[in-house]
Amino acid sequence: MKTTITTAKTAVRDRSRHWHDAIASAYFPLQLQFRNPDSFSGELALWKLGDVSLSRLTSDSLQYRRLPHHLKSERDEHFLVTVPVRSEVYFSQCGKDVRCNPGGFFLERSHEPYEFSHAESADLWAMKVEAKALGGRIRAPDRFCSMQFNASEGAGGLFTDMLHLIPGRFDAMSPETRATVGQQLVDLLVLALKADERTLTTGNSTVREAHLTRIESFIRKNLGDCELDPETIARGCGISTRYLHELFRDTNQTLGSWIRDQRLEACREALRDPSNRQTVAEIAYRWGFGDQAQFSRAFKAQFGLPPKEFREQARLRQPVRA
Repeated sequence: MKTTITTAKTAVRDRSRHWHDAIASAYFPLQLQFRNPDSFSGELALWKLGDVSLSRLTSDSLQYRRLPHHLKSERDEHFLVTVPVRSEVYFSQCGKDVRCNPGGFFLERSHEPYEFSHAESADLWAMKVEAKALGGRIRAPDRFCSMQFNASEGAGGLFTDMLHLIPGRFDAMSPETRATVGQQLVDLLVLALKADERTLTTGNSTVREAHLTRIESFIRKNLGDCELDPETIARGCGISTRYLHELFRDTNQTLGSWIRDQRLEACREALRDPSNRQTVAEIAYRWGFGDQAQFSRAFKAQFGLPPKEFREQARLRQPVRA
């Protein structure tokens, strides 16, 4: 589904309220401050790609603020990935500031207050993705907020190239293709984050972060092995089992809970993929769950629904083809 919102046909006196509503609908509630409210002009195009939303926003000078009272009614956390096409964008969150120009991109958290502004007329892309979906691919993605990443080379360049291609091909995509493209955008984003050398240096220790990154990569490659255990992981990463557990004590999760969450996330993606013809049991075994009853309990605890019911609801949410 594509949606376009514009102030062009809105009475001048109603434009600021109209833009407030458009931003809240596309992203989440924010406080807006207009430089010239009586002549403000803006347009927002929004494309739904499964659980990912992509938007392109052009507008006059503006300041957006996410305030503490905005967070009270929010349940699910999201990340916004902002890619300026024209003009510098200023962003501040959790005591960190970034001035991002075309050729870069940065991440924003919905569950923390922030300030976002551009002094000149701006043109920018924004991708909204669930924190769970991003966290299922890279550990603690919030550590990358308010950091500028390369949007012109490597995986970051591919990510932004794909943004520009989607609008022209969107109408020809099936709902299944759109959902797949959304997941591919997230995959490219994660590749861009992992390719940045700061992935290994954000945290207390460069060595520890490097070990954790290698451990996470090994685990993801071997999630389908139901016999994956600390000894196998430690051996595969060239460290002792004791040191492996010590590394995870510095995070907010145990090794076992992190592996379980990665498996559950992989199963959730498979269950909501309409092209996946595997049974629930086959999906569970594919991603390392040896006991289907245990898997069903863990899945419901994590996502609020048993896996079969989750799959049925995901299918019902798929748009009907014309």
